[in-house]
Amino acid sequence: MSITSTIATSAERRATVSTADGVELAVREYGPRDADLTVVLLHGHCLRTASWTYVRHALVRQYPGARIVCYDHRGHGDSAAASRRTYHLEQLGNDLRDVIDAVAPTGPVVLVGHSMGGMTVLSYVSQNPHEIGTRITGVALIATAASGIADAGFGRLLRNPAVSAFQAAVRRAPGLMHHAKLVACKVFAPIIHTAEFGNRRVSSRVLALANAMHNETPIVTMASFLSAFMVFDQTDALAVLSKVPTLVLCGSADLMTPPSHSVAMAAAVEYSDFVLVDGAGHSVILEQPKKVAEAIGRLMTRAGGVAGARLALVA
Repeated sequence: MSITSTIATSAERRATVSTADGVELAVREYGPRDADLTVVLLHGHCLRTASWTYVRHALVRQYPGARIVCYDHRGHGDSAAASRRTYHLEQLGNDLRDVIDAVAPTGPVVLVGHSMGGMTVLSYVSQNPHEIGTRITGVALIATAASGIADAGFGRLLRNPAVSAFQAAVRRAPGLMHHAKLVACKVFAPIIHTAEFGNRRVSSRVLALANAMHNETPIVTMASFLSAFMVFDQTDALAVLSKVPTLVLCGSADLMTPPSHSVAMAAAVEYSDFVLVDGAGHSVILEQPKKVAEAIGRLMTRAGGVAGARLALVA
């Protein structure tokens, strides 16, 4: 694992972290290098760090003394592709460990994961329980689940035999399937909109950003992680989170990971802060960034190491 700085500006610092198995991950940092608290934002499946744009902007404005770190998972965004055999959540937990070791080797860290990013956090917690309450001082699980993804909501579609056939087709002819994916995104756009954004109207800018992130994700990345969701179960990791301030947040209209998942997680973590955003869907971080940032801000305060917050959040 190593880190290489590529661009440094007062607003954003770009770097590349090389994982233990040699995959280069694109990292973005905001805020002072010597901050008392580092917040790591982890994006979801088929997304990238841009999905955090509005929440990150609010946090940087609200907590100028904190350091905000975002990175693209392997096979996503500007990070390098890897063997499809490494596209599973245990590996993403290892990648998170490599990123933390590189960008925040000392000092308290708060982990914030959306969707697959939340599952990555839970994998990390399971792999490194000794760091919860020492190195990791706070955790936020947003629009995600600890288990049973295929048992509720749109997750039940993972059990459809067509998913296995789709994955097999991608392994045989990824180039052809990528073109088919672009067509499918247009055909199923109304369904995707409902699943991701619930029953609230969202701006065309938000929709364009979400569509771009989905369309740019390689088909191999998209297909390979589906199997991991089917068997994901980190329920036991939730008990460990009772050691630190924990936020569980979801939208009331989330069809991808319905609120029942978040209710179950919050019940398993002592003194957790449970936030239900009315009318929001799975893309709550794009739909309601101000409310999400406010909740994360409370977590940062509970986790300690944050000072000098401004009075007003600007979304």
